[in-house]
Amino acid sequence: MKILVTGGAGFIGSNIVDALIEKDHEVAIVDNLSTGLKENINQKAKFYEGDITSREILEEIFEKFSPEAIFHLAAQINVRHSVEDPLKDIKVNVIGTVNLLTLAEEYEVKKFIYSSTGGAIYGDDVERPTPETAEERPISPYGMDKLSAERFIEYFKGRNPSLKTICLRYANVYGPRQNPHGEAGVISIFTPKMLKEEPIEVWGDGEQTRDYVYVGDVVAVNLAALEFDGSGTYNIGTGVETSVNKLAEIVQAATDSQSEVKHVEAKEGEQKASSLSYQKAYQDLGWKPEVEFEEGVKRTVEWYRNRSNK
Repeated sequence: MKILVTGGAGFIGSNIVDALIEKDHEVAIVDNLSTGLKENINQKAKFYEGDITSREILEEIFEKFSPEAIFHLAAQINVRHSVEDPLKDIKVNVIGTVNLLTLAEEYEVKKFIYSSTGGAIYGDDVERPTPETAEERPISPYGMDKLSAERFIEYFKGRNPSLKTICLRYANVYGPRQNPHGEAGVISIFTPKMLKEEPIEVWGDGEQTRDYVYVGDVVAVNLAALEFDGSGTYNIGTGVETSVNKLAEIVQAATDSQSEVKHVEAKEGEQKASSLSYQKAYQDLGWKPEVEFEEGVKRTVEWYRNRSNK
């Protein structure tokens, strides 16, 4: 199958590209390299450097490649940046998605798989682990814009019933290739610092919790979504909450570090707690998380350690 991956030079996207190519799909990547890295790009994939906010650029890519399926991962993913610049967040996360959907309709794309967000869409006042039936109450522009993009996906599917759409609402994804400089991800920030014995900063009291899901498990659910002959919205997490304080302890143990842990002022728009139920994904897609958190952290630390030694 001919598959276009937006954000395919990024953390999750590049891991998905590798898996698709291993399964002999023909893959093209579009990425503006704002946070993605050239070193992540699989040499067997076609690469188009460009921005999804430009319809003209996307039209050229669709004309040349004519994809049958789209994995849409390109996004502005930093919650704090969305608070500081909500208009940019709208442009990338909403308008960029609509650009892709209009072209997907024009070029008769068969499947559209969207990387969305779980915790940022549901907010704090929901049951945990959170099911897909929970009320959506985003507390940041990022959460609002990802939910808006999902609604546009529903709209375009309604116009074109032959288009299969899957929205995957991720918990906090971590693992090899996560960029500590341009992307949200506390593990990717803590690990390089602890390997260098540098101090780390924990916002607030550190008791805020998140659900951490390993990137390899996220790749697996994307492949399952590609094979699934249906549409739907699915939470992708482990159902387990881990506080930032506990996470820091686990990363310290994995890095054998004595880094100082400093508590600093909490940030605006930061969610207090989050964990996602994966039961619907297990029921429909046959997916469940396989990598335990401590094991995933060890794999991530090893990747950063090997990278720093090169």
